[in-house]
Amino acid sequence: MKGFIRSHLCGNLTKSNVGQQVTLNGWVHSVRDHGGLIFIDLRDISGTIQVVFNPEKDPKAHKLAETFRQEYVIGVIGDVLARTEDMVNPKIPTGALEVLVHQVKLLNPSLTPPFLISEEVNTNEELRFKYRYLDLRKPQMQNNILMRHKISKTIRNFLDNNGFIDIETPILNKSTPEGARDFLVPSRINQGKFYALPQSPQIFKQILMVSGFDRYYQIARCFRDEDLRADRQPEFTQVDIEMSFITKNEILTMMENMIATILKDCYQIEIPLPINRMSYDEAMSKYGSDRPDLRFDLPIYDVTSAVKDCSFQVFKNVIESNGIICAINAKSGEKLSRKDIDDLTSFISQYGAKGLAWMRVKNKKLESNIVKFFSEDIQNRLMDQLKTEDGDLLLFIADQKQVVYESAGNLRLKLGDMLSLVDREKLAFTWVVDFPLFTYDEQAKRYDSVNHPFTTPHLDQLDILSEEPLQVLSETYDLVLNGTELGGGSIRIHNYDIQKEVFKLLGLDEAQAEEKFGFLLSALKYGAPPHGGIAFGLDRVVMVLQKMTSIRDVIAFPKTQRGVCLMSGAPSTVNEEQLLELAIQVDE
Repeated sequence: MKGFIRSHLCGNLTKSNVGQQVTLNGWVHSVRDHGGLIFIDLRDISGTIQVVFNPEKDPKAHKLAETFRQEYVIGVIGDVLARTEDMVNPKIPTGALEVLVHQVKLLNPSLTPPFLISEEVNTNEELRFKYRYLDLRKPQMQNNILMRHKISKTIRNFLDNNGFIDIETPILNKSTPEGARDFLVPSRINQGKFYALPQSPQIFKQILMVSGFDRYYQIARCFRDEDLRADRQPEFTQVDIEMSFITKNEILTMMENMIATILKDCYQIEIPLPINRMSYDEAMSKYGSDRPDLRFDLPIYDVTSAVKDCSFQVFKNVIESNGIICAINAKSGEKLSRKDIDDLTSFISQYGAKGLAWMRVKNKKLESNIVKFFSEDIQNRLMDQLKTEDGDLLLFIADQKQVVYESAGNLRLKLGDMLSLVDREKLAFTWVVDFPLFTYDEQAKRYDSVNHPFTTPHLDQLDILSEEPLQVLSETYDLVLNGTELGGGSIRIHNYDIQKEVFKLLGLDEAQAEEKFGFLLSALKYGAPPHGGIAFGLDRVVMVLQKMTSIRDVIAFPKTQRGVCLMSGAPSTVNEEQLLELAIQVDE
């Protein structure tokens, strides 16, 4: 490297550098030999710059450049020149400049990469993960990781400026039921016993509030042994936040200010505040989802009352069994063919729907093979409720409420794509609040927490908590952006008796509650303050803001959908000696 110590980053050169001598280091992104002049795009973390080798300027440097291939690491010394107007490349920030090289050094050659380091090349994901160190050289991937760093830094600055304390919580913890399977770690010292990796720092951050720290945060690693998909990983990063002596409104206001700061500082985007709030019931009934995508206006309508007197047997049977009928008015749906409707019918069947009824609007009347079962008065009520116009397509789903909501919610998203209704540039935020406290598991015949068992019920509903638990709402809130839940939280239970009652409703007797959560229950007896918090999935936040479709594209070293790291080979077997130390026998 002697004599080739970098003076500038490739992508940081500007017109102010014209006429200066610079020393650059980087990777050969591309080589173009024009039968005399050799042009190389030199790339580093900041971007690319065109460097030029002229045999008349330096024959030795030109000769060496003839041997360069993609991904060779080189150093160059040269003069910054302004390109002629007809040679400017407007696609890159340095497109008006080039560096005329008069010294060059090969710092390291490279094997031919298994794929091109280019955004335009669609590379198989398994190959990308196996050679992740090459995949991470792509400008988009590097930009994702750099923006993740910038977003994290902005979050830290915001929370620090608002009096939060960064406190680490244990990684080796006790296994507790929090909704997903734990990753277990055997103890060598305490043989036969196991630690669990934290699914979240939930209990510890509540303990910190009892300890009087008032405002806590942590950018924490969390672990869940669950089935994976595009927005899940076995290990993920959570922006974990907790506050004492706080109300729900204060938390929501502070957190939306944090999100607004991220967008302003990192993306130069200003969003209007306060962010809209909607109840869980409204989100489910109008959008079929507790994370509604509000970038397009395609609501779901409950038309049960409008059609209750029809003679269509399918609808009548559903209403008699206490089900509901919902409809979507696919505006300009006339472009959808009968085959499209059949495909949509197959699509919603995966969510439990047994069929999809339809009607078209033509000449201000409804047309369909089932219209004869609906009186003119019912048809008029439908058209009025669904705000129809000629060319609209009305789609109906009839079933039990949860099946209808899930089917209609996913149908709505599918139609949004098919009819090009989604504004891809729009940032559509909403808070979803007032979730139910419990749901009922028909198979297991027991109550489950909708959020987690430490969420407080609405205090004005405590009198019905024991008798009508499914009617009780919780002080819960999720922040949703473009159909993705960025984070969620709640006001916590700080009263020992209420916490004990919630555990009882969840089927935990005193002995079980003590075994699993004894240290939390004990802490609640010693003057626990009212407190609440929220956790944001950092991976999801970055994924949505970077307009990626998978969190694997914003994590430096992700796992596959089978939980495997193709680069390092994890998980792997271990030798017999290690297993003996842990008193573990593997059943082959």
